[in-house]
Amino acid sequence: MKLMIASDLHGSAFYTGKLVEAYRREKADKLLLLGDILYHGPRNPLPEGYSPKDVAEMLNAMKEELLCVRGNCDSEVDQMVLEFPIMTEHCLIYFDKAMIFATHGHVFNEQNLPMLKKGDILLHGHTHVPVCRKHETYTYVNPGSVSLPKEDSAHGYMTVEEGELRWKTLDGEVYLTQSIDELIG
Repeated sequence: MKLMIASDLHGSAFYTGKLVEAYRREKADKLLLLGDILYHGPRNPLPEGYSPKDVAEMLNAMKEELLCVRGNCDSEVDQMVLEFPIMTEHCLIYFDKAMIFATHGHVFNEQNLPMLKKGDILLHGHTHVPVCRKHETYTYVNPGSVSLPKEDSAHGYMTVEEGELRWKTLDGEVYLTQSIDELIG
């Protein structure tokens, strides 16, 4: 199975369109969105091509291919226009021996850990910064942001495939890889 992971679209039809193109190019089995889908949030500038209605239409057209968790900018009003569930705070994904706890990051994060066992992976967006940081008992990973990257990072996403996490630009250029076995070992 190949999973594509993205976060923090913040209503940008321009960058969501690029993400959908990348998803098709990747031929992933599912796209996991880590929240902040439609609204740009009060602390963020308007992203390029801000059009939540267009983002909703693009994502609704591929609803069977989406998994989603709720971000701090996502609301029940957003759920009313989206045809796939976005209101869950987290989901668990199992790859071989790895358990990935996927969430947005505003509730569970490195300062407020969920229940993780040794070797588990905490995956979240929220900070808009791509990260792979191994701790003594778990690893924290972040795909960065699709529309509003921070700290000079690229507009991007990540994939989980062939035992690796791969961080990529929206053009598909790999800029970081990490073996899952190394993270959970």
